[in-house]
Amino acid sequence: MQLFKFKPILKQTIWGGERIIPFKGLSDEKQNVGESWEISGVPGDESIVADGPEAGMTLPKLVGKYRAELVGEDNYRRFGFKFPLLIKFIDAKQDLSIQVHPDDEMAQMRHDSMGKTEMWYVIDAAPGAKLRSGMSQSITPAEYKDRVMKNTITDVIQEYDVKKGDVFFLPAGRVHSIGAGCFIAEIQETSNITYRIYDFDRRGKDGKTRELHTDLAQKAINYEVLNDYRTKYTVEKNEPIELVACTHFVTSLYDINEEITADYSELDSFVIYVCMQGGCTLTNDEGDKTYVEEGESILIPATAEYIKIVPDTDGVKFLETYV
Repeated sequence: MQLFKFKPILKQTIWGGERIIPFKGLSDEKQNVGESWEISGVPGDESIVADGPEAGMTLPKLVGKYRAELVGEDNYRRFGFKFPLLIKFIDAKQDLSIQVHPDDEMAQMRHDSMGKTEMWYVIDAAPGAKLRSGMSQSITPAEYKDRVMKNTITDVIQEYDVKKGDVFFLPAGRVHSIGAGCFIAEIQETSNITYRIYDFDRRGKDGKTRELHTDLAQKAINYEVLNDYRTKYTVEKNEPIELVACTHFVTSLYDINEEITADYSELDSFVIYVCMQGGCTLTNDEGDKTYVEEGESILIPATAEYIKIVPDTDGVKFLETYV
């Protein structure tokens, strides 16, 4: 099987910026592109294979054709034809709404969907850019609702100044928002379920404020207070650095300037590379070569035993994620 690239699904939003299209080297003239869905099995937004023998095939049909060979035996048993991860680039020109996502149990009960645990890797950040993640002080569900009504909910959500390379893990139930000036890679469960808590009284193109999901969010929120919601790690050249390991995905950072080989012979899962900087040539154990560069994501089938990674002379930086 080939290594699969997909056509990006560009999402124009009221808060979107202008960085995604040049970052990905596209000629598209769309404005205010807030998101590029890189690899998606979300119904209605299924990724399409960009090239090779399977060009034009949707991701769910690809899973249906290759099954465990593509996603791994255990993943196929767990998820069937549903691809379990959604990969995005997000460019925030304005603050996004403050929101929360339900866990698997709640999402299944309410929406017949997976929940939404996710993570952020900050690709770039403008001076003064901020992210919100988690509660800064203990409140009750009743206090939460009162603060939403009085527009004071931001007073009890932890806010961080961010820079390139910062990482945040966001388990379902954690209140969060992306601030203006943030450009991030997001890895999440395959779900589009979001409960909007507060939207800064912003109005859409129709002049109306967007719907809030106050009651739904009240039951979804994890009100636990932590000392620090950031994920701390130490960069090591030419070694995978694990950032997040949870039941939904495992993600590591690669920052390499010399040839390495990633051994997947004992891994029962597909692997995704999300390239944030530079480029590299990937060669699988069958000798098939694919070049991946900044702004691209690639799906490596579960049948791959190993991948030889040869970076450009200036090096390459990418996220590796699997289930």
